Amino acid sequence: MATLTRTQLAELNVFSTICRKKSFRLAAAELGVSTSALSHTIRSLEERIGVKLLNRTNRAVVPTPAGMALAGQLEQGFDYIKAAVSELQQYRDEPIGHLRLNIPRDALDLLIAPVMESFAKRYPKIALEVAVNNHQVDIIHEGFDAGIRYGEIVPKDMIAVPLTGKLRWVLAAAPEYLAREGCPASPDELKTHSCINMRLGNDAIYQWELGDGENHCRLAAPGQYIFSETSMIIKAALAGLGLAYCLEMQIEEHLRSGELQCVMPNWAHISDPFMMYYPSRHQLQPGLRPLIALIKAQHLRS
Repeated sequence: MATLTRTQLAELNVFSTICRKKSFRLAAAELGVSTSALSHTIRSLEERIGVKLLNRTNRAVVPTPAGMALAGQLEQGFDYIKAAVSELQQYRDEPIGHLRLNIPRDALDLLIAPVMESFAKRYPKIALEVAVNNHQVDIIHEGFDAGIRYGEIVPKDMIAVPLTGKLRWVLAAAPEYLAREGCPASPDELKTHSCINMRLGNDAIYQWELGDGENHCRLAAPGQYIFSETSMIIKAALAGLGLAYCLEMQIEEHLRSGELQCVMPNWAHISDPFMMYYPSRHQLQPGLRPLIALIKAQHLRS
């Protein structure tokens, strides 16, 4: 069996990273080198094996057929290597390594932020990187170890672990707004109200889901205010600008204080939990299992 030199392994890693990021610039940023250094490495690799691997234009980097075949094999090979290294963590006294997550903003506020201090104190050797994206991301190709999303949109080919119980979505408004505009009693009556809408990561306006079972309905809520962050929707509702549709857990304090009131409680909607998900062929990255346990414990207490 031929032995690969350090230089050859480095060249293959560079090539695999460029294919995954689909960009010399992004690959260079991840690897911490210049784009010119990557270009030199790819030229050396192609000259050594005698096969052209990449077609590069001003706008894109596209593997040749030979490059695509090599990239697929390398991805599996590097996955096996990462899994083997990950398994060594069980022999350490405490987890050590780098954990990269991709999550929506709501998960940052509700799940990650409340456990950050505890996680940092218990696992000081884990470097945690969290990227916030409200749109769906291919965590494998973007180089993330795991992601968090609402259960119904987790990719089917992933291992998914529930972090919370079922989620309850409610309508709420400030007493000032309800005194001025009245309190709707059914979905039909929402047509005459100001509804504060959410623009999703795919640029669509989220349609409100009300009720469950036979009473379930989905509607495009009318309103002049649209935000891409739940925090802004809640602030607008607190200011008396209209009705907000959000997770009950996001506004519990405002409901207790009376700053917001639940509207049409019989039309609350129950959805799947938040899920932590990761590729099925990967071993759990160091720190992921204890992070999941901390989040679940936090929600058992709340």
